[in-house]
Amino acid sequence: MAESHPPTRPRIPGSGLAKGLAVTLRTMTKKSVTAQYPDAQPDLPPRTRGVIGLFEENCTVCMLCARECPDWCIYIDSHKETVPAATPGGRERSRNVLDRFAIDFSLCMYCGICIEVCPFDALFWSPEFEYAETDIRELTHERDKLREWMWTVPAPPALDPGAEEPKELATARKTADKLAAQQAPPVTEPHADEQARAAEQPTRPQGDSKQQTDQPKPGQEGSE
Repeated sequence: MAESHPPTRPRIPGSGLAKGLAVTLRTMTKKSVTAQYPDAQPDLPPRTRGVIGLFEENCTVCMLCARECPDWCIYIDSHKETVPAATPGGRERSRNVLDRFAIDFSLCMYCGICIEVCPFDALFWSPEFEYAETDIRELTHERDKLREWMWTVPAPPALDPGAEEPKELATARKTADKLAAQQAPPVTEPHADEQARAAEQPTRPQGDSKQQTDQPKPGQEGSE
């Protein structure tokens, strides 16, 4: 036996168009919330992945970021310099000096692996996103531009009240205290000759000085 279906209401011609126009009219009467960029800058989250900033002083040219990059978009050049011994008789040391640090943002996929593997905190995420270029070859930015973006990196969130002090701050404070102690003027001590001269001088007992003050002068005996 065939199933019976309820009768369908006949559709009014143009009803769909009327509903669409009703939605359009309702939207036109509401206040617009569109931000007029670039006059109004967007409020980005603090962990926005815009570009990568370079803190050059922390870079030791360990090449770890370039080796771990899956796109091979980080280019680093360096050379070695000999550092003289800090103390007489010490050995000279060699250190790496950074010559070039560039990132090709036309290849970068913003995975953040280079920032995570950096052992010396030399790379940071910056929320800066206005770096579009008309030529793809100009998307390779050198270390000068990466250093400029470093100053747009937001400050890290505050620690909990009971959290330990970061190792970086503790190390920086110890270094500052050590430098302050080295730059402080030395305490002047008596010369060795003066100390020896003071030790050789005999000390006069207090009783002898009192007896000498009590003895009469030579002219006073006859007068009495």
